[in-house]
Amino acid sequence: MRVTTLLAATVVALVAGIVTGSADMAFAAAGQPTDWALGFQDSRSPVMDDLIWFDNFLLVLITAISIFVLALLIIIMVRFNAKKNPEPSKTTHNTLIEVVWTVAPILILVVIAVPSFRLLYKQMEVPEADLTIKAIGYQWYWGYEYPDHDGLFFESLMLEDDELAEGQPRLLATDTEVVVPVNATVRLQVTSEDVIHAWAIPSFGVKMDAVPGRLNETWFRATEVGTYYGQCSELCGIRHAFMPITVKVVTQEEFDEWILWAKEEYAAAPSAYEVADVQR
Repeated sequence: MRVTTLLAATVVALVAGIVTGSADMAFAAAGQPTDWALGFQDSRSPVMDDLIWFDNFLLVLITAISIFVLALLIIIMVRFNAKKNPEPSKTTHNTLIEVVWTVAPILILVVIAVPSFRLLYKQMEVPEADLTIKAIGYQWYWGYEYPDHDGLFFESLMLEDDELAEGQPRLLATDTEVVVPVNATVRLQVTSEDVIHAWAIPSFGVKMDAVPGRLNETWFRATEVGTYYGQCSELCGIRHAFMPITVKVVTQEEFDEWILWAKEEYAAAPSAYEVADVQR
């Protein structure tokens, strides 16, 4: 969890505990948002681990700078107020101070830039993948294709309130799920058939725009079995808020069984698009 929110989350936890009888709900869990939560959802991927570390690192740096600036202000107010200095200094410049306040911010920015670029590279450079999934955005649902498994394709729509099973979260559960094996590197290709969408799963640290006519790539490696939820994160029309994403992480054996089942279950499902014949 992000360090900045630890104190505030504790206070909210006490309030939540009084109101609802549970203090645990103040802290974001993995997989889905929770009531009264502050900060990131728990990490379930290497990229999200690094994102949380970088966020905490920036917090420490910014806190140190803020304390330093506050200390300087207090010293100036105490030592150089009008009562103690009836005749103010006529100093116009100080070369050493000017060099320090120019060089120090540059060094701070370099310290921030190095892990920032390293993280950016890690997000964008797709490692050798165990599985490829293509996510296609539509108004307002997602289609998924597994090119490595005979082009397996299915669509995923949000469950309405009267369709929810016990334990399924409202506005996040879908009628079908993206299924991936745990600890497998998944190459995710993202595109759209109409307007710009964005495929995002907070616990994986993944967010990629789905742009019509363009194929964007990213990746994730889920490190724990479970069900994880996300949503379209690009305003895409009147039902933008009703375009959730469900990813189910299972063991390799369960994934192999699901693939066999899905090939039969979705064999008759019509493709959402057709490739036109081109005559030359």
